[in-house]
Amino acid sequence: MGNMSGFGFVMPHWLYWGWLAVMPLLLLWINGFRKPNADDEVRLHPHPGNRLTRWIDWTSEWSGIFVALWTVNAVVFYFFEVVMRYIFNMPTIWVHEASYLLLGMQYLMTGAYAFLHGAHVRVDVVYNFLPPRGRVGMDIFSSMFFFIFALALTVTSWTYFSQSLDMGETTIETWGVQYYPVKGLMTLGSVLILLAGVSKLIKDVLLYIEMGRRDVA
Repeated sequence: MGNMSGFGFVMPHWLYWGWLAVMPLLLLWINGFRKPNADDEVRLHPHPGNRLTRWIDWTSEWSGIFVALWTVNAVVFYFFEVVMRYIFNMPTIWVHEASYLLLGMQYLMTGAYAFLHGAHVRVDVVYNFLPPRGRVGMDIFSSMFFFIFALALTVTSWTYFSQSLDMGETTIETWGVQYYPVKGLMTLGSVLILLAGVSKLIKDVLLYIEMGRRDVA
C-alpha cells in the first residue's frame, strides 16, 4: 500500500478481503442461517428436479444471499466517507473504490440467483402466445444460446483472472487494492451462472416429458 500516513485511516487490503469473506457468515449466523422471506418464490421452476439440480439450486440461492449482504458494507463505507469528508474535512482515498468494486462483484456473483428466481430480462413476444408445453420447449431450444454466452463468459473470465493473477494486478487508484480477486469472482460467478443454466435445462426437459405424458393420458 505504500506510505498512506497522510490520508487518515486507510483500510488495509487484507482486512477488506477478509471482511468480505467473513461478514456475511456472521450475519447469517446471527440470523440462524435462515433464508430471508422472498416475494418471488412462485417464480421458481415448477419441476422439483433431481438431486443434482437441487444441489445447484441450493448453491445459486445461498451464493446470492451471501453476496447480497455485502450491501451493508457499502452503506457503512459511504457513511464513513460522508462523516470524514464533511465533518472532519478528511476525505478518504479508499471508500469509493472499495464500494464500486464490491458492487461490481455483487453484480457478477448474483447472476445465478437471479437465474434461479427468473429475474433476468426475457423477450416474451412469441413466448406468451405458446401453450404451456410449447413454452417449456422454447426454453429448451433457447438454452443453447444461453450456453454459448455462458461458456464464452466463463472462458474469457478465466483468461482475465489468470493473467491478472500472474502479474499481481492492482487497481490504478491510490489505494491500489488487488484486482485479481475481482476477476476471480467474475470467473466464479460465470461458473455459477453456467451451473444454474444446467439445472434449469434438466428441469425443463423433465417437465417437458412429464407434460407430454399428461397429454397422452
